[in-house]
Amino acid sequence: MNTTDLYEISTQGPFIIAGPCVIEKRELSLSIARELKAISERLALPVVFKSSFDKANRTSGASFRGPGMAEGLEILSEVKETTGLPVITDIHWPEQAATVAKVVDVLQIPAFLCRQTDLLAAAAKTDRIINIKKGQFLAPWDMKNAVEKVREAGNDKIWLTERGATYGYNNLVVDFRSMPIMGGFGVPTVFDATHSVQLPGGQGGCSGGQREYVPVLARAAVAAGARGVFLEVHPDPDKALCDGPNSLYLDAVEPLLEQLKAIWEIVDA
Repeated sequence: MNTTDLYEISTQGPFIIAGPCVIEKRELSLSIARELKAISERLALPVVFKSSFDKANRTSGASFRGPGMAEGLEILSEVKETTGLPVITDIHWPEQAATVAKVVDVLQIPAFLCRQTDLLAAAAKTDRIINIKKGQFLAPWDMKNAVEKVREAGNDKIWLTERGATYGYNNLVVDFRSMPIMGGFGVPTVFDATHSVQLPGGQGGCSGGQREYVPVLARAAVAAGARGVFLEVHPDPDKALCDGPNSLYLDAVEPLLEQLKAIWEIVDA
């Protein structure tokens, strides 16, 4: 599947972005991807595999960040070749865009960097789909400016992802008006159900989370008009090297997606 076909699919029907927060080990990434591929086929629901080669915004400088770009891209390439799933990963610097785009189908702009003009323009020029995560510090209507920056750089293939807004200290809250507001910019909207239950810095040296609320918020977002749902998943989240407290157990993914698919069918009826 080429990037244009993937974007067309995302504009016409529901889709899922899922995978471990960070690339930990090659075999773990492949095993999660194989299970996601099987779920995708059983439910006839498109899945994009997500994992990061570098988490540059960890709470503590001592936290695990990932294997780095070279090794990470090798693993993502193997995931793509082995499973046939399209892949998405974050970039943090304009200089990374062209190299990463040779491997991935979607370039993700982290929430903290969603206003970085040079990063958005460099990503746009790769002609890949650009998934811009809404900053926790922005209102949904402010994301129109990020969309325009990408379009001005010559790329119309854009997703916007809601991931909660800062609400006091170490907490996020979701404004579900984001779905129709950001969808009004003419782009598919995605709901990041796992980062939205994160408690940023909530454990002092790392973030906490409340994964028990992931299904509740995901169902609400789909009912509110989200075209995609973003889930960080892991076979044993309590042992994950990044974002474990807000990650969903891998064996809980399919039952949740069955519910979401049923809601999408009602919304689209």
